[in-house]
Amino acid sequence: MIRRLRAFLSDGLEPVGERTARRENPRDTRRWIRERLKPLVVIVGVSLLLRTFVLRSVVITSGSMDDTLLAGDVLLVNRAAIGTRIPLVGLRIPGYSEPRRFEVLVFRPPDGRGLTLVKRLVGMPDDTLMMRERVVFINGQKVEEPYVRHRGTRDKAHLSMSWQAQYLAPGMERSTYHPTRDNWGPIVIPKDQYFVLGDNREESLDSRYWGLVDVTRIEGRAAFIYFSYDHDSYRRFPYLRTIRWVRMGTAFD
Repeated sequence: MIRRLRAFLSDGLEPVGERTARRENPRDTRRWIRERLKPLVVIVGVSLLLRTFVLRSVVITSGSMDDTLLAGDVLLVNRAAIGTRIPLVGLRIPGYSEPRRFEVLVFRPPDGRGLTLVKRLVGMPDDTLMMRERVVFINGQKVEEPYVRHRGTRDKAHLSMSWQAQYLAPGMERSTYHPTRDNWGPIVIPKDQYFVLGDNREESLDSRYWGLVDVTRIEGRAAFIYFSYDHDSYRRFPYLRTIRWVRMGTAFD
């Protein structure tokens, strides 16, 4: 295949006599075109298959996962680990593992905005989950989160958090439930649903606001950062002039 690609790229070195003969015979011309296009078609096809079912890349554009992921990090995503959808068919190919608590996931949010988000998986199916004064509790146990970044902003309520009322733990009264960013729950996570949070906890729009993530909406597991640059730099061509070499190769999987 590589040999054919080289021949295609070096067409300008082809003897004049051969090009003249090919012009005089349309069948030879079509055969020549097919031979040159075959390796390109194979390369494109393999690339599409890899991106659809095995690996893909995601560029981080917000600070919701600071300092774990920074704006400008280019993340390689393992799509085969948890499974992936077949485009236009709606079927899903099973992965070789299940989602793991506290891992970084790439997924499509449930509100249908067509976005791809990156957050940390905190709540698993059947978990009883709550937050008190910014501290997460899972099944009554306090969770230590060394990766979390906190800011000194005041707690606040948000109307979009009202979805939580339908998942309240037994004994909780819906009519008096008023969740806030830093104080909510306890809620019970149903089957095949997951609760995700951003590491930059006070600057992240996550499951607290727009709801649970169905397993079918998970796109993959964060593998490692293979490129990084200062996304907020004002310098021209920041992806060339502000490369963050120290972040390249940071692994998550």
